[in-house]
Amino acid sequence: MRDWNRRHCARRGHETYAPVGPGIEPDLAARLQVETVHGRAWRCLRCGDFVIGEPKGSGPADEAPIVPRGKALRDLLILRVLAVERIGRGVVIAFIAWAVWKFGSNQNAVRQLFESDLTAFKPLANHFGWDVEHAGVVERIRKAFDYKPKTVHVVAGLLAGYALLETVEGVGLWMSKRWGEYLTAVGTSIFLPLEVWDGLNKIHEHKSWIFAACTFAINVGAVVYLLVSKRLFGIRGGGEAFEAAKHADALLTVEIAACGGPKPHAREAAGEIALEKAAQQSREPQPQAQSQPQSQAATVLLPREPQAQAATVLLPQEPRSESATVQLSREPQPEEAAGGA
Repeated sequence: MRDWNRRHCARRGHETYAPVGPGIEPDLAARLQVETVHGRAWRCLRCGDFVIGEPKGSGPADEAPIVPRGKALRDLLILRVLAVERIGRGVVIAFIAWAVWKFGSNQNAVRQLFESDLTAFKPLANHFGWDVEHAGVVERIRKAFDYKPKTVHVVAGLLAGYALLETVEGVGLWMSKRWGEYLTAVGTSIFLPLEVWDGLNKIHEHKSWIFAACTFAINVGAVVYLLVSKRLFGIRGGGEAFEAAKHADALLTVEIAACGGPKPHAREAAGEIALEKAAQQSREPQPQAQSQPQSQAATVLLPREPQAQAATVLLPQEPRSESATVQLSREPQPEEAAGGA
């Protein structure tokens, strides 16, 4: 099973925070730090390991950053993949929109170029038995030449708007913004009927529909994932339940609940569910949490000490060599017995 917390800390670094204030901050700071022979170490709010050195941030507990960990990091990776797909699609559509606009501005020149190239391509097509003059692609291109330049420019403008929509969706998903998730879910759902219509037409015309089916499956999967996992439009409790689950998984929220302090102002949107869940999590592993930081601090702060400890552990095995010497010393006993005889 992958440890998303440590993998992310290995790539981006640890997130440490020192609570400072007159309230529960002193007790909270005592739970987040430990003294070692090499200096003071602070607990990472993502992976839970102790890191020697000064914390990255400090301040009141209610101003501490919400560090995603566990499932939230996995969801963040999925959002980044969707964001890259949306931005890439937006770039491609923007290029198509530019090509359509140039086509509308030079329609006659493009028509002459197409007809000349088609005439040069006919001998090769006839060799393979392909009737180029009555091909579906050629007929559609010639039909496009009959459109008015104004109509072509309108199509180019619509394509540019769609490219802008895809790009904005990708930026919102990459930044993990709530509005980006809503915009992606709504914008993708609007075009699903058009994708179904396009796929049915391709099946009816006996054309390849695999690409259309894959695109439709990806879009449906993205919409379902956003609706269910991000609790959009009130699903599974809505935004309040989503914030409660996100705050309840935060390590700092667990420590605040263990201290018995008041609910921070920045976590008011999480509701009482987050603190109750955090309190349960802090009560269960609390006996192990007192001994576990020491071992974690040893592995993180003193990487060479375990080797020395391993050497001391192997030292008691020396009596085996002594027993071997004893056996060697006893081997000559039969000869001594013979000499004595």
